Amino acid sequence: MRQPIPFPLMKDKTFFESLNEWIGDIFYDVLPEKGYDERDEQIFMAFQIEQALKEKAVLFAEAGVGTGKTLAYLLPAIAYARYKGRPALISCADETLIEQLVKKGGDIDRLNDLFDLKLDVRLAKSRDQYLCLQRLEGAQKRSDAEFLDDIQDSLPEFVNKTYSMQNTFPYGERSSFPDVTDDEWQQVNYHPIQNCAACDLRNKCGQTIHRNHYREATDLVICSHDFLMEHIWTKETRVREGQTPLLPESSLIVLDEGHLLEFAAQRALTYEVQERTLLEVTESIMVDGVREKTLNMIEKSIDLHNEFFRTLRACLIQSGEDRKGIQKKPELIALGKELVRHIDLMMEEFVFEGELYTIPEYELKMAEEYFELYIFSMRLFVEEGDAINWLEVKDEVETLVIMPRLVTDILDEKLFDGKVPIIFSSATLSIQKDFSYLSDSLGIFNYQSFSVPSPFDYEDVMKVVKHPLHQHDKHQRVFELFGSKEQTLVLFKSKEDMDKFKQTLPQEHGVKIEFEGDRELSTVVREFQEGQFQVLCSYHLWEGLDLPGEALTKVIIVDLPFPPKDPVFDAKRKFSENPLEEIDLPFMQLRVQQGIGRLIRTSNDHGEIHLLLNEDELAIEHLWEAILPVHAENV
Repeated sequence: MRQPIPFPLMKDKTFFESLNEWIGDIFYDVLPEKGYDERDEQIFMAFQIEQALKEKAVLFAEAGVGTGKTLAYLLPAIAYARYKGRPALISCADETLIEQLVKKGGDIDRLNDLFDLKLDVRLAKSRDQYLCLQRLEGAQKRSDAEFLDDIQDSLPEFVNKTYSMQNTFPYGERSSFPDVTDDEWQQVNYHPIQNCAACDLRNKCGQTIHRNHYREATDLVICSHDFLMEHIWTKETRVREGQTPLLPESSLIVLDEGHLLEFAAQRALTYEVQERTLLEVTESIMVDGVREKTLNMIEKSIDLHNEFFRTLRACLIQSGEDRKGIQKKPELIALGKELVRHIDLMMEEFVFEGELYTIPEYELKMAEEYFELYIFSMRLFVEEGDAINWLEVKDEVETLVIMPRLVTDILDEKLFDGKVPIIFSSATLSIQKDFSYLSDSLGIFNYQSFSVPSPFDYEDVMKVVKHPLHQHDKHQRVFELFGSKEQTLVLFKSKEDMDKFKQTLPQEHGVKIEFEGDRELSTVVREFQEGQFQVLCSYHLWEGLDLPGEALTKVIIVDLPFPPKDPVFDAKRKFSENPLEEIDLPFMQLRVQQGIGRLIRTSNDHGEIHLLLNEDELAIEHLWEAILPVHAENV
């Protein structure tokens, strides 16, 4: 049931005048009476958000660690949502940060208890965070792995039996399977080739049940940047096809760790052609009764597709990055065009097969949708244009990725259109109070902004240590730093770099270490906070990780996190007059600031930051030293 606005509305005052007074009462009087510190930075942020709501503006709200950003945006957001009659949408950098925001004892939980708000908060996770019953069934046919039996045994009774819909409830989230590795999960989670609309298990699907649940939220819907972007890109198409948009209409949007929105937008706007998927899709429709002509065309499609990927591998630009650039040689383009022409003809044959009902309806519709997207993606690849292309391994499958470059134009049209207020919240949105890197990356030219510092005295609680090293000596130094037995977070600039370190560890190292990807991440983070192991190695947790007190007292940054030399960043550099100053340095500086920000989360925290620096990194010390909270000491 929808709850009332948390303050009375007067006839002689507007909503925003009343909101302004309520914010003042809360932060100046009520919170201090309940034992909370009065923080000028937090109060200033709350009033700036109130003004942005009034003007439906885009606001860059940069507030240092310890400001209390979450409370500063939640209170105005909840009041505004109830005033507008639509939920506020809180978008986080990823699923792990969502779990931290809604955890027991977290900011939302405490806020609810403090003011008895009776909050209606619901999670809207990305589709790949949910179990797919069709893919689980397929995996069980291919393998007898123990984790598949564990997932099957955990399913609610209504999945495998006939019950009324009144007995269904949300299930099947990634976080429900903490011991399943990321690689294992990618065998059974939702995959874009699945045709959910035609699935006969749709009414029992955990993703469907979750979606129906969060669409009815009245106060807060919390999602990831990836899912918000997917919602924005697909909204018009879904409405046109008679489907409900992925997310409900919102009163405002808060982008927590909003500096990562650009990368989510790029990921959502990519099109993919996977080497193995075509074979999997066609196998499902090569059934008894299919006409010989259709079978021959399917087999030729498989042959052409395999030949295309063989040629593609020969055209790769070799590098150590995950994303491999592609030389568009004439033979590759010619093969791609032939493949598109052939599949166009094959799709015509599918029409005849549909009339004969020889192929099960679900499999045929899934194949048709798959090949429609396949043709669209391949045409983007073979045509001249400004799309960015690369090859990478996803879910252990070689994948051609095509990304149209004009992300900023689409964001301007579909997100930053002035219809709802949008609040960017983070400790690092600017480079020394200059917001141009973020605004240019997202194509935002009309915005409000402010930057307030952290209330912590870093000189008293933080030590930054520089380690001059040869690059090949860094892994040994990381291992040596484990000897102090402190709770330690090790940050790598890529998964590849983390995996290399993992391979160099002595077999009998005697240190309790967890690596990102070996288990479900939010579970690993919770166990790390509880002190169940000493070292957490990650390439992903540069931002948003909240581990106060003794849960984290040492952070090791193995390499300065410059952006990769991959096709995406190469394209950004190509369109920049000064790539080093406009692209590479701001990215690295923001990332370092975020990594350092993991250490001091409360006024009682303390610890050390260790920067491992090779000769090249030391040579540009003047470019990154200014962003450190305290002067760095030599080891």
